[in-house]
Amino acid sequence: MIYPPAERGPVVDRLHGHAVPDPYRWLEDPESPESRRWLAAQDGLWRARAAALPGRDGWRARVAELTAVGTVTAPVWRGGRRFFLRRTAEQEHPVLYTACSDGAERALIDPAGLDPEGLTTLEAWQPAPDGRLLAYQLSRRGDERSELRVMDVATRRTVDGPIDRCRRSPVVWLPGGTAFFYVRDRRVRLHRLGSRAADDPVIRAEERSYGLGISPDGRWLTVSAAAGAGNDLWLADLGASPAERPALRVVQEGTDATTVPAVGRDGRMYLLTTLGAPRGRLCVADPARPDPGGWRELVGPDPEAVIGDFAVLGGSVLLVGRTRHAVSEIGVHDLATGEQVGEVPLPGLGTTGRMSARAEDGHEVWFSYTDAVTPASVHRYDTRTGRTTLWAAAPGAAEVPELTARRISCTSADGTTVRVVVLARPGTGPRPAVLYGYGGFGVPMTPSYSGYVLPWVEAGGVFAIAQLRGGGEEGAQWRRDGMLERKQNVFDDFAAAAERLIAGGWTTPAQLGVCGESNGGLLVGAVITQRPELFAAAVCSAPLLDMVRYERSGLGPAWRDEYGSAEDPEQLVRLLGYSPYHRVREGVDYPATLLASFGGDSRVDPLHARKMCAALQHATSGSRPILLRHEEGVGHGARAVGRSVGLAGDMLAFLAEHTGLGRGTRSRPGHAGRPAG
Repeated sequence: MIYPPAERGPVVDRLHGHAVPDPYRWLEDPESPESRRWLAAQDGLWRARAAALPGRDGWRARVAELTAVGTVTAPVWRGGRRFFLRRTAEQEHPVLYTACSDGAERALIDPAGLDPEGLTTLEAWQPAPDGRLLAYQLSRRGDERSELRVMDVATRRTVDGPIDRCRRSPVVWLPGGTAFFYVRDRRVRLHRLGSRAADDPVIRAEERSYGLGISPDGRWLTVSAAAGAGNDLWLADLGASPAERPALRVVQEGTDATTVPAVGRDGRMYLLTTLGAPRGRLCVADPARPDPGGWRELVGPDPEAVIGDFAVLGGSVLLVGRTRHAVSEIGVHDLATGEQVGEVPLPGLGTTGRMSARAEDGHEVWFSYTDAVTPASVHRYDTRTGRTTLWAAAPGAAEVPELTARRISCTSADGTTVRVVVLARPGTGPRPAVLYGYGGFGVPMTPSYSGYVLPWVEAGGVFAIAQLRGGGEEGAQWRRDGMLERKQNVFDDFAAAAERLIAGGWTTPAQLGVCGESNGGLLVGAVITQRPELFAAAVCSAPLLDMVRYERSGLGPAWRDEYGSAEDPEQLVRLLGYSPYHRVREGVDYPATLLASFGGDSRVDPLHARKMCAALQHATSGSRPILLRHEEGVGHGARAVGRSVGLAGDMLAFLAEHTGLGRGTRSRPGHAGRPAG
């Protein structure tokens, strides 16, 4: 097909003795006249092709039906109030509510009410300990550069802020609700209500990704900072040093372990750590002696399960959340000995969210639950009865297709066993399939309800989710084996999953599509440039693709611990080895490829998708299309539901056309009629 003209410039960088061509450097500037003309032409090409996609309206309609179940989150309890998010079928954004002991609910923040255009999103929120005040963060047009405000919960009046450039900052309140620690411009600061943000003292000056915590009595402040596959961790006694200048004591530094701390009401410091245990263990310590030499192991590691959460209830019960090969479980333990004495009954083999308790002396815990056919709902476990009950169902309902979930395994290039979850309707023989993956930053692929996955399976397709190295499915070592100098393992794992689907008779190369977002977009770009013969189609959303220059835009500098840096000669060689933009070769019949980018994306600059689109359009020898779907007014994260539905419908229609999946979105033969919600 004929693509908009894109001049191949003569730019060649000389880096550590390597000649690195960059013919589409000019596309890094979206405001140049040349870029604007090219973008307008690409937009026209996409719109014309999208309008002709068979079944596009049907895909969008079915995604909308399945998304109409809405959302609800587990309650956060503060001072007798509970706070939670809920979105009904009629709402474009989740609304933050509060309720007192009488159960009467009040809406606190409705993004749609604040912005009729639907371009404002609620990024984060944190009530003060007594529930009277609420710190919350809003961003607009998807840029995620949040503004932080403080609301009086009783009157809904803004009493402080806005403080800009907070980007989903953690917030920890001091007792009394007069001040809080937060992160602005990637530095930890203290803000006292009524003061100017410009005068806020800096607690940690290095520009890093921070986590914050504070004990219920406000005495112990914990500060953590991401560092490679682990984190650095500090603790300050605010009873012995002022909040403006807390004396931060090192708990751990310079290790590849991740340690998440919490000082409880019992005065003990709990440490969920991978130090000495790649799948995690739970230790306790005296906060006055927080270094690892003073830790005592309370719950040891499980050889097959990853510890990710815990809750202390009633002064004697400890709940420990684990994922066993990406499926959630919650163990009941004796708080004194750590011995497991039971399990929390769960609705099925799915995923639980973080546990939320009213207070450590309580007997109840709340958590969300979801699986492939169950929208997220909230459940309550009572330690007195040992029973789990439904607390809040998804607000809406939808009929979901009958499907089976099977876990298969494949062998990667270095002999590592990789698990793949395959969702399909009953049947035999090769079918159009989508293979999805992420493989980075310790993020696990766990079972969840998706209005994007279910329509594909319902129409007769196969949807497979690969649990790749670099993710968090099998613990810290699994993550380390998919980052930095081992990043190629992730792409080998994904290719092995594709080969297993083909060899197992699930699909064929002519029927196999691949899909990924963000770091998963890098994954897709890597496999279609390394193994293009395996795939018929690809969807690459918000992707990182130029790995030589990724550090120069968006949040790229924060990801050097994950990918490495082109400033290092050895790391440059590794980056060039898999950088999708630099691996595009002329004369290759590349899969049909849809690149999706977003104008408000401040994490991954849309320049990656632009440059890759131009390179693939120039190089491909086949007739399968290379298209760019660019959308303004949204970014990398949360967006209005209608925008998400439109994107998902377009992706499914594109994949269906190029893998041979029939319309199938309305008739749904063999539909089981199982209700969701």
